[in-house]
Amino acid sequence: MRLTWLGHSTVLVEAGGARLVTDPLLRRRVVHLRRHAEAPTVAGRLDAVLISHLHHDHLDAPSLRALDPGAPVVVPQGAGTTGAIRSLRRDVHEMAAGDTIAFGHVRGRAVPAVHDGRRHPLAAETPSLGFVFEADRRAYFAGDTELFDGMRELADGLDVALLPVWGWGPRLGPGHMDPDEAAQAAALLRPALAVPIHWGTYLPLGRHRRLQRLLEEPGPAFAERVAQRAPEVRVAVLAPGERLDV
Repeated sequence: MRLTWLGHSTVLVEAGGARLVTDPLLRRRVVHLRRHAEAPTVAGRLDAVLISHLHHDHLDAPSLRALDPGAPVVVPQGAGTTGAIRSLRRDVHEMAAGDTIAFGHVRGRAVPAVHDGRRHPLAAETPSLGFVFEADRRAYFAGDTELFDGMRELADGLDVALLPVWGWGPRLGPGHMDPDEAAQAAALLRPALAVPIHWGTYLPLGRHRRLQRLLEEPGPAFAERVAQRAPEVRVAVLAPGERLDV
């Protein structure tokens, strides 16, 4: 299994002959956010694009249009009717927690996430999901979630957990984890390897100097907390665009 963190919650997963991308956000500017890492490209065939929830920093239609047009899009149940998804004119699969789907030799399972997944506050309620991928290795992509006890039951024998450790602004609202909470999640999950995501990529326009530390600190802080809470879990702090063979 090869993982390439492309920034924020976007990960290219290559396993079992399949290529999957999670929550693609590839643009230099998205709404009021500016990217502070090189804007990546994902060339070539993809077997699926997985969307954990409908927030603009996880479901970005222009980024999706830059990907393989033949790749199906997997979304939470009820999300397929939203305008952002319909406008793509792609093959769409809706999933609820517990549902499974296969991409070549990779088996994917949708798992719960505790996060408000609506596109905007007045939109209809839509769930958030995480995903577990399994081929010769087993990986958990958390999407956006807060810490919850049910994480213990998500998967046995995880090889890697991709865990959100911050966001894009100076504060975190409900449904997110900071480095210490993400370390607690690692202690519940007990993966062989944990990789921090959802940090170090975007900041609000005009806030770069004041918030520079948010591009640098959350990943290493997560590694320090994991060393204290779950020392048997190895942590790999990647830079956007960096690859990791599991």
